Amino acid sequence: MNQRIEVRIGKRYAIYLPKAVVKALGLREGDKVVLNISGNALIVEKIHDPIQLALSGSKFASVAPEQVETISLEEQGRYVKNSS
Repeated sequence: MNQRIEVRIGKRYAIYLPKAVVKALGLREGDKVVLNISGNALIVEKIHDPIQLALSGSKFASVAPEQVETISLEEQGRYVKNSS
């Protein structure tokens, strides 16, 4: 989606995002963004909260509790061997 919206630079160089931009990016108060400079362009990218992604994002793998326990015991055994 490409949108071109003109805004003014405010006091202390503040840029206020229009509602259309906020809505298009799905921003909410308190969200974090990254500002990238490319040539003479400013690119605003939303930083997605990893916990929210884990809860609502698509799942691509599953691990049974028994597998977690097995891997944990293997790693602990390696750690004990290497620290001796």
